[in-house]
Amino acid sequence: MVLLAVAGYLVVQYVTGGAGAPGCKVTSVGGGSARTTYEFTPEQAVNAATITAVGTARKLPEQAVTIALATALQESALRNLDHGDKDSLGLFQQRPSWGWGTPEEIMDPAYSAGAFYDHLVKVPGYLDLPVTDAAQRVQRSGFPDAYAKHEPDAELLAAALTGRSAATLTCDGRPGATREKGPDAIRAALVRDFGHTVLQPAGTDVDADGNGNASTGTAAGSGSGSGSDERTVTVPVTGGTGAGAEREAGRRGWQLAHWAVANASALHIQRVSYAGREWTAGNTDSKWYPTTATEDKGADEGGKGAERTAGSVRITSAR
Repeated sequence: MVLLAVAGYLVVQYVTGGAGAPGCKVTSVGGGSARTTYEFTPEQAVNAATITAVGTARKLPEQAVTIALATALQESALRNLDHGDKDSLGLFQQRPSWGWGTPEEIMDPAYSAGAFYDHLVKVPGYLDLPVTDAAQRVQRSGFPDAYAKHEPDAELLAAALTGRSAATLTCDGRPGATREKGPDAIRAALVRDFGHTVLQPAGTDVDADGNGNASTGTAAGSGSGSGSDERTVTVPVTGGTGAGAEREAGRRGWQLAHWAVANASALHIQRVSYAGREWTAGNTDSKWYPTTATEDKGADEGGKGAERTAGSVRITSAR
């Protein structure tokens, strides 16, 4: 009976990638009336956001993130599994016996994502390969073609979580069973996924102890109803200099904003504001609402929607 249960689980994983009660949604508005939507759970959202943040922190292109997300969708349905085939563990079902790391390391989503990218970038021409081929070169799976069916969902997630597609990711924001809450927990999670410099304005050095401290208080363009300063973490948005800096800043801002929404249940986040738009926990209509009269009109693409970038993302904790 145990063997039958395991076999049934593996079949479901292969056919469906694993399903759960959705609480988050990412929507892309294409040409004309075409709409594509992917619904997933808060747990899956947190893990997808971490995978994406680790990739972009390494300056990897969106295609690399798409490959990583498609792989994790197939291997674990974006869940941090403490079991699997033989000694496989985690988001990517990596095996300690194959040199992927210790069990404790592999069960750390940021570590396992980094380990996947370490192997991916060593694949010659991986950006030019089909997603399923690039994933298979890393994973060496018994189902080499299984990753292909997850490519559309992975592309949709990658577009939102890298910030290219703006104001497209929403979650119900129902608090989860976690002790992580408050501004300090938000800062710690940001540093975990993006690195210490995420909380530092451009040109500011990281603290001597290696930790960054986000500013609080009123920020330009924060919008109405941003919450008290004691509960709000203001994350600076920078996009470099020269041509394309504004577009880059817009993508960075929406990546941070979508990351915060994806982590809303885990970190008890009540509100996220960026570029004249605001998401609030508890809204069930899956929308980002304008916070000012000058609504950002480029909501379907991060680069085009950066015209009124506020320079910071405001994340307000529920408590």
